[in-house]
Amino acid sequence: MTASAPIVLATRGSPLALAQSHLVLAQCRALHPDQPFAIKVIKTTGDKLQTASLSKTGPGLPKGLFTKELEVALLEGAADMAIHSLKDLPTELPAGLVLGATPPRADVRDVLIYRTGTTGEGAAAGSPVGLARLRPGAVVGSSSTRRRAQLLLARPDLEITEIRGNVATRLAKVARADGPEATLLALAGLRRLDYQIVSEGRLAGAAVPANVRAVILEPTVMLPCAGQGAIGIEIRANDRRLTQLCARLNHRSTFQAVTAERAFLRGMGGGCQSPVAACAEVIGDEIFLRALSFQHGPARRAEGQRPLAEAAALGEALAAQLR
Repeated sequence: MTASAPIVLATRGSPLALAQSHLVLAQCRALHPDQPFAIKVIKTTGDKLQTASLSKTGPGLPKGLFTKELEVALLEGAADMAIHSLKDLPTELPAGLVLGATPPRADVRDVLIYRTGTTGEGAAAGSPVGLARLRPGAVVGSSSTRRRAQLLLARPDLEITEIRGNVATRLAKVARADGPEATLLALAGLRRLDYQIVSEGRLAGAAVPANVRAVILEPTVMLPCAGQGAIGIEIRANDRRLTQLCARLNHRSTFQAVTAERAFLRGMGGGCQSPVAACAEVIGDEIFLRALSFQHGPARRAEGQRPLAEAAALGEALAAQLR
């Protein structure tokens, strides 16, 4: 790649979005040290709707809440790459844009964040590992329909309330006596923001309240959403230079896994706030996919395995089973 004008990476301005964009920026610079790169921060509709409920659908909450303005920048030539949390990227992209690459995926699991002093180990008999930390009737903050449905499936006694804000904001809300007693966050996001779970469930990182603890939930308890833990790099379809760069940034197993998950999500007719979950794993030349849907009431599950080249077909097949 010949050095020229800077290649511009568009991103949201949240701490997590910036952390992810700087990861991609570092990879780009390592691959092409003579090529200038720059980050451009763009405020999205989702950033402006800080008080909106993301668990509700309707004309007030369109698809692409956290991606549309970045895509406009790509189409207008104001940016060359858009860096997304892949779970936020709609499965149907605007004409002229493609998912160019997915760097290596981080841990897909969710983390239960809870306040000490209001919870009790094993308080609810028969509760899944992790969720047993919560007392009967505990209030849990979550704006995700996927998490809400799985929480109530495992613990019908819980009370679920809305919560918004970045990681630091949510930690502070859980720490307050008048806030929810717990919430759920993605482990990948916590680690990218330099938070770590240390001894006795303590969470180490910037501005962590002393009374906050954390426990990782296995996918058997909380199946992640499609694309969780993955970064998506969106580019113009006809940009040969960026296509070549993305080919070097791309992690094949991650790309195939999220291809299966996104095909499932697309087949279910939903977006990132649909009450569905999907998680794929690549094992050798095969891909294994587990899926879960609450779209028609009670939980419905499906799983399947196919050759790696049939990742999209696998996602579509599981969606057909659960529709």
